[in-house]
Amino acid sequence: MSAPLTVGVAIEIGPGVRRLVAPNPGPMTGPGTNTYLVGEKELAVVDPGPRIEKHIAAIQEAAPGRIKWILVTHTHPDHSPAARDLAAATGALLLGRTAPAGRLQDQTFVADRVLNDGDVLDTEEFCLRAVHTPGHASNHVCYRHQGLGWLFTGDHIMSGSTVVIDPPDGDMKDYLESLARLKTLDLSALAPGHGPLIDDPSDTVDWLINHRLKRESKVIACLSKNPDSTVELLTKCVYDEVAESLHRLAARSLTAHLIKLEKENRAQRTANTWRLARKSHQQPR
Repeated sequence: MSAPLTVGVAIEIGPGVRRLVAPNPGPMTGPGTNTYLVGEKELAVVDPGPRIEKHIAAIQEAAPGRIKWILVTHTHPDHSPAARDLAAATGALLLGRTAPAGRLQDQTFVADRVLNDGDVLDTEEFCLRAVHTPGHASNHVCYRHQGLGWLFTGDHIMSGSTVVIDPPDGDMKDYLESLARLKTLDLSALAPGHGPLIDDPSDTVDWLINHRLKRESKVIACLSKNPDSTVELLTKCVYDEVAESLHRLAARSLTAHLIKLEKENRAQRTANTWRLARKSHQQPR
């Protein structure tokens, strides 16, 4: 499952599944956004990616048959903006969920069919089932390939990295619950929005959950030592092993942890500072 990640070159990574990496590498996108083409005669494109003309052209060139459906996992700018142009060029139907409010949301994406949890795209060649996985984004959907047992994860799970949970649309409590839900699915591989295939789904999900809970424990420990601290001060404590150049992003996930603890009545804020709630007992549940 270690097919190379080559920008602009479509690679067959499984029966009836091709991966095309968009030319948008960076600190948040890794090698670039993965666009997946599913099918042979009538195809579904999962996450057409950013609105880059040569990438949209490359998707069409890589398709062995007619592009009939375009599915997006969520409406962040590296995943969905190409959808409208690709649909206009191919006549494909747009499937996904409505973009929430926010400056980092692609409001150009308007689904022809809004997918709710459990909805399926059932074709003669394949069947994709929508799995609503809020957390990284409130409208995030993963797609399970029913025949292969693969899950197209978008940014719910990335290969080789954790994802930023950025409030108010990002929600740490939802994210952990969505991760736990994946444990109930029969999965043979994860096809992430960035990076190579992941062939140990259960172990990967366990690691991610444990990583977030360990970070949560560190948040509680830092709050215990430093009550009435700002997010900026807490970031230096909670992410002391992370380069300061990344602290601005880390502060967003820290805020998500704090909001989760607040929802659970384990932390409280006053103006711009945070402290443990009186009944917290300084231990995560």
